[in-house]
Amino acid sequence: MSGPQCCSSPPTLDAASGAGHVENLAGFNTYVSGSLQSKLAVLLVSDVFGYEAPNLRKLADKVAAAGFYVVVPDFFYGDPYFSDKPDRPLTAWIKDHEPVKGFEDAKPIIDALKSKGVSSIGAAGFCWGAKVVVELSKVALIQAVVMLHPSFVTVDDIKGLKVPIAILGAEIDKMSPPELVEQFGEILKANEVDSFVKIFPKCSHGWTVRYDANDPTAAACANEAHKDMLDWFTKYAK
Repeated sequence: MSGPQCCSSPPTLDAASGAGHVENLAGFNTYVSGSLQSKLAVLLVSDVFGYEAPNLRKLADKVAAAGFYVVVPDFFYGDPYFSDKPDRPLTAWIKDHEPVKGFEDAKPIIDALKSKGVSSIGAAGFCWGAKVVVELSKVALIQAVVMLHPSFVTVDDIKGLKVPIAILGAEIDKMSPPELVEQFGEILKANEVDSFVKIFPKCSHGWTVRYDANDPTAAACANEAHKDMLDWFTKYAK
C-alpha cells in the first residue's frame, strides 16, 4: 500500500464532525450514530486517515438514517496517518498499524455490539479497512461485507470469503486496479458467494470518503457508491 495514490486528497480531520457522538466501545473511542432499537448494526472501518474524517462520519450518519446502528472505531489509537509528515512515511506508519491488528481489534467491537442486543452486523472497509473486513468475513463474524477501493486484499483473501460481499472499485486505482477487482468477481462467482462487483469510471482510489463536497461530479460518484453500499446492507444485514 505504498505510493502517493493511497494518500491523495487527505481530509481535514475534525473530532467534532457528524451528527452522532464519540463513546467508549470495547475500549476504543468510537463514533456512534443511530439507534440500537433496530438491532441491525454496521461497522465502518476507515482508511489510513482514521475515524475523524468528516466525510466518513457523514456516511455513518447516512447509514444510520436508513435504520442502522453505526459504529466507526478508532483502530489507530489516536494515531492516524498524516501525509504531511515526511519523517514518517506511510511504510513506517503501516508497520505500527497492520490491518491484521485491526482485524483482532474488531472482534471485541463485534462482541460488544452483540452484547447490546444487535442481531445482524454488516461491515464496510475503505482502503486499509477493506483488509480488516475481509478477514472478518473469512470467519463469518459478520453477515455482510462491502469493500470500497480496497488495499492489501489478495486473490487468496477472496477465495476464503464466507459471507455476501460487494466490491466497489475505481477505474483509476493502482492499489486495486480494475482487472484485479474483476478477478475478485470471477472468483466469487466460481465459489458461489453472493456478490456485487462494480467499477466506477473516471473515479480514483479513495473517492468514496475523500471527495470534495463542493464538486458536484465527485459528490455524485461518492453518493452512488454510498447507495450501493447501503443497498447491500439492507439486503443482507437483516
